[in-house]
Amino acid sequence: RPPPGGVLRVEARIRLPAVTQADGAGYWSAFWMLGAPLRDGYTGWPAIGEIDVMEAVNGRPSVMAAMHCGVTPGGPCGEPSGIGSGEHPCPSCHGGFHRYAVEISEKEIRWYLDDAPVLTVAATRMDPQTWRRATEHGFFLILNVAIGGGLPAAFGGGPNAATASGRPMLIDYVSVKTRPAPL
Repeated sequence: RPPPGGVLRVEARIRLPAVTQADGAGYWSAFWMLGAPLRDGYTGWPAIGEIDVMEAVNGRPSVMAAMHCGVTPGGPCGEPSGIGSGEHPCPSCHGGFHRYAVEISEKEIRWYLDDAPVLTVAATRMDPQTWRRATEHGFFLILNVAIGGGLPAAFGGGPNAATASGRPMLIDYVSVKTRPAPL
């Protein structure tokens, strides 16, 4: 969790599965975070907060980022889609290493691809209670590759006969750091 007045930075250097749109239908790579209270049996998604640092689907030459919060459907984060970056071109992400990061503070969340800004969501975009419920706690990190699901379906479909089997997502490192409030 971010220290009071400070910043939490979560970063990973990842090589997405080496697939293309021709052989990657259904692939759904993700680096994401869920609010820690979910580990204790709390079932209040999306209120507890979900931060998608990076998602990539169907071998498309792009990546996305998003925040989920509030209630579904609708709410301040527009669930179930969340507040998203849309697709950002990254033709070398499938098969090449890139850095994906998010910084969380009391005032905003910022996403980066190789230190270039991808998305910023300000706390003022929603009511203070929704922001606090989504951000003022610890998070746990998830790195995974799924095959099929809602996001690949929304971007053209799921696995098919041409989908390659067994293409891994490789993780070089994951770091979690905090910076204190400025003096």
